Amino acid sequence: MYVIGFLEGACAHVLDLARDGIHAYAAFPQVPLQVFFVGLVILDPLVVVLVVLVRREGIWLASAVMVADVFANWWGNRHWLQDDPANLVRLSPVTLFGVFVVAFAHPLCWTIAGTAGRPRAALPTA
Repeated sequence: MYVIGFLEGACAHVLDLARDGIHAYAAFPQVPLQVFFVGLVILDPLVVVLVVLVRREGIWLASAVMVADVFANWWGNRHWLQDDPANLVRLSPVTLFGVFVVAFAHPLCWTIAGTAGRPRAALPTA
């Protein structure tokens, strides 16, 4: 699920940049948010590569990216949420995926990635 979600995010950000260029996120008045969303073009695929390689760093990076992404989306869109709370539906997918990523980060690190690179026990010989 991590790979699918981050690939979808990477594709969305690449398409935004292809369509509108470096100013794709000019609707956000805060320059740090604009820079962050453009930076997701690099961060999202990096997460995918690290998760596919079953690296613990990929799982933690995924969590950090999603916490920042959810915060940036809520902060950057707070004005229209105050105007019409029904717009909350637009932030639901990124928020739910962020909760999913963070909720499963610790279990994944210690069950899947925690065993990566460890030699398997030798089979008993007869």
